[in-house]
Amino acid sequence: MRPRHSVRVLVDGPSELEFNYSVPEALVPRVQIGSRVRIPLRNRRATGTVLEVETLPDEGKFRLKDITDLIDDHPVLTRKLVELGRWISSYYRAPMESVMRSLLPEAVRSDVTAFREINVVSLAREISVDELAALEQKAPRQAEVIVKLQQSTEPVAMSKLAAASVRALEKKGVVTVALQEVGRDPHEGVHFIGSEPLALNPEQEVAMETVLSALENPSEAPPILLFGVTGSGKTEIYLQAIQAALNAGKTALVLVPEISLTPQTVDRFKTRFASMQSEIAIFHSHLSAGERHDEWHKIHRRQARIVIGARSAIFAPLENLGIIVVDEEHETTYKQENPPRYQARDIAVVRGKMEGAVVLLGSATPGLESYQNALSGKYTMLRLDQRADDCQLPLIRVIDMRLEGKRLQKGMPGIFSEKLRIAVDKRLEDSEQVIFFLNRRGFATSFVCQGCGFVAKCNHCASSLTFHQSEDKLVCHICGFRKLMPRKCPDCGDPSVRLQGYGTERVAEAVGKVFPKARVARVDADTMQRKNQLRETLAAFKSGKLDILVGTQMIAKGLHFPNVTLVGVLNADLGLHMPDFRSGERTFQLLTQVAGRAGRGEMKGEVFVQTFTPHHPAVQFARHHNFDGFAEQELEMRKLCSFPPFSHCVLITVRSTNERMAEFTLETLHKRLEKELPPAILLGNPAPSPLVKAADQYRFQLMMRAKSAPTVTRYLNTIMEKMTFPEEVFVVIDVDPMYLG
Repeated sequence: MRPRHSVRVLVDGPSELEFNYSVPEALVPRVQIGSRVRIPLRNRRATGTVLEVETLPDEGKFRLKDITDLIDDHPVLTRKLVELGRWISSYYRAPMESVMRSLLPEAVRSDVTAFREINVVSLAREISVDELAALEQKAPRQAEVIVKLQQSTEPVAMSKLAAASVRALEKKGVVTVALQEVGRDPHEGVHFIGSEPLALNPEQEVAMETVLSALENPSEAPPILLFGVTGSGKTEIYLQAIQAALNAGKTALVLVPEISLTPQTVDRFKTRFASMQSEIAIFHSHLSAGERHDEWHKIHRRQARIVIGARSAIFAPLENLGIIVVDEEHETTYKQENPPRYQARDIAVVRGKMEGAVVLLGSATPGLESYQNALSGKYTMLRLDQRADDCQLPLIRVIDMRLEGKRLQKGMPGIFSEKLRIAVDKRLEDSEQVIFFLNRRGFATSFVCQGCGFVAKCNHCASSLTFHQSEDKLVCHICGFRKLMPRKCPDCGDPSVRLQGYGTERVAEAVGKVFPKARVARVDADTMQRKNQLRETLAAFKSGKLDILVGTQMIAKGLHFPNVTLVGVLNADLGLHMPDFRSGERTFQLLTQVAGRAGRGEMKGEVFVQTFTPHHPAVQFARHHNFDGFAEQELEMRKLCSFPPFSHCVLITVRSTNERMAEFTLETLHKRLEKELPPAILLGNPAPSPLVKAADQYRFQLMMRAKSAPTVTRYLNTIMEKMTFPEEVFVVIDVDPMYLG
């Protein structure tokens, strides 16, 4: 009996279903790991992805059903990506189905989005000069069509020609009309002028030599941490390293943490690699479904050699991968906050090892996990301590806002300190540019009654509502709940209600009043909603059409504006006092990054940091650009408390619409864990989450720590399998969480 071939198929859908199917003889040569197939499933047809292929010498009593057919001629996932998916599923305790949704975007998996086709016109035969002259006399519009086709090296879109004339010429056999697939280009109409590599300074040359050496022998090279101060030329290292990988016939993957960084990053890459613009693919969540579909297939068809994108781009189906660059590797946005809750920076390291690619992690403020890996020798550390072109790091002035109280009592605006206002006036007089940074959207942070003390809170979350003046509504930044702004207190009817605090919307309004001649733009999630609006705003600012940019962390990092000489951090305390062991680290990173936007040209930069806690270590170390001092102190504290990077955390969150049920479930789980966990795993106590209620669900959590995450999840898996939870209770397990809330 001839051996049969079988495949293990992960069925598309919310449930975690994997089944074995037999492969018909005709499909055996074409079915591979990563192939998309149609399969019979009970009484319906389904689709799925092949995870394993094997030969069955004898099926025994049970005959497997045959797969129906192949969806695609070639596998949509490489064997290495399927292997990576299995690793993610195991490490992050994520169902393979949720991992597959990350590996294959919905725009690719669904049948709804397809390639765009348009009618194109081309000449069917040669047209003589005499024939064209005669046609110009009888039918000049038809002659115009022929001239346009003769002048074009490619078929011309029907929409650009006179349709009636084209049809008349088609009947005569002069032209042919055919359907042609057209890719949806996210940067259609944007022209990029090529640039040459920049000369490297001595520090950059040393770093570049190490990267080139790693590219020559990637299987032996550990991940590289490129630790360079803001403006030190890290991007130039990326560009030249990628060129070296391309010269060796390899492909390159570049991750950026924020959508806001994508326009400027893409511009720099498309400018440097202008001769191969069509071989650069862009991948992030702000693309339309059609653009995501086309960019993914461009990569899959090996038409792209460079991929740039946010965290999901780590799963781009690139083959022959030579280098993975993770820019601003410390950023928390690399962590996915819903299943499979992966950390893209860490996945980059794992994928690099699997694919034999060099991994280059870059930051001016490395995450302490990466920094400790470099100190311990697991990573190679390269340092760039000087700004490129001999530019100086900006002078940082800390403004104690507690001393501004007297000025506030005199009725002066409370957003800008007097020193900051005077400094901004001087910069504007000298035709220099200014950035105001505040990591909070909206106009006012709370609506308070002065009579009874009522505070407007979200109906669904344990958070106060933020007033958005443009909408005249109170908005919840957790769940999006909105309601009209009341004109009097809902509790006591007192009209003397007051708006407290401020966000970027109010700052932009205040800028208009305090600096009336300045041209101002605001950059936050509320204003940057139209496609390409962010690109246009940043381009206007860079070209000098704007004087002041007000924004959230969308403008805090990675952007290069040579004429910005002053940055004002309006409230450095936001996030500093959160109940999270990483709050100091995040504040230090944010202050350092936003300060780095100043003084990147020929003129020296200046930064004003307004704070109510001026002596906090995060503020003081940032003031002196002293990462090493901050890291030494912070790592010592983390080691004493067994926090990352000296352990791995696993956060268990239980949530339910029933508060008591959620709390009781976590307490029950905690008791079971106390009995069965070994001493090597540190178990915290159950407690309400910092945000105890969100989207109508009450949340309670506990934290577990151990030397390795698999040590925790191995025991956790065994214990969870023995337990049953009420239907109305959801248990979420987050491995290596970035936020404790």
